[in-house]
Amino acid sequence: MSWFVRPALGLSPRAVWNASVRGSHWKMSLLALRESLPMRAEPKKKKKVDPRREQAMRDRLRKRLKRLERVPPELIPIEDFITPTKFLDESRIRDPPKLPAEESEQRALLMKEWSRYKQKEHKKEAEMIQSVMEAQQQALQELRLVSEELYQAAIKRDQGLFPLELQGPCFTPPIADYQAPDGKYRNITKVYTQ
Repeated sequence: MSWFVRPALGLSPRAVWNASVRGSHWKMSLLALRESLPMRAEPKKKKKVDPRREQAMRDRLRKRLKRLERVPPELIPIEDFITPTKFLDESRIRDPPKLPAEESEQRALLMKEWSRYKQKEHKKEAEMIQSVMEAQQQALQELRLVSEELYQAAIKRDQGLFPLELQGPCFTPPIADYQAPDGKYRNITKVYTQ
């Protein structure tokens, strides 16, 4: 819940903070923490371990680790990075299918209809945001007439709002001729000579 909607809803800053913490699925409420604690659990008794047996297990693990360190790890060749030569033939480029005139006209009309729909949607959203902002300003003015302390608390920045992470589509086109890094691998391709 953002800080500018708070006065319009008639909530105090503390109530809004509690609602934002409780409504979030990332933060656990204190009540849930109390429920998740084990209520009547007894500590398990530890078995007595022979120190010589424990030392022998540690020595075996050390020997096994030394044995593994001697042998270098084998890198598996990645065949996906090697493009077969039959796919590199330039005559294999597929031409786009030629559409009939009616189909291309229908697609153009469909795109125009879609752009009209998106324009209306954007206009409605802008009007809704404008009405919310006006309601917020009106509520702040009314709150200031009632109590200056509540007004100052309402316009204070909401500390629970950040850090905020937003993810969305990328609007930048892909870079032409970009060579993605392959990573580390050892090339063991067999070369045959005559």
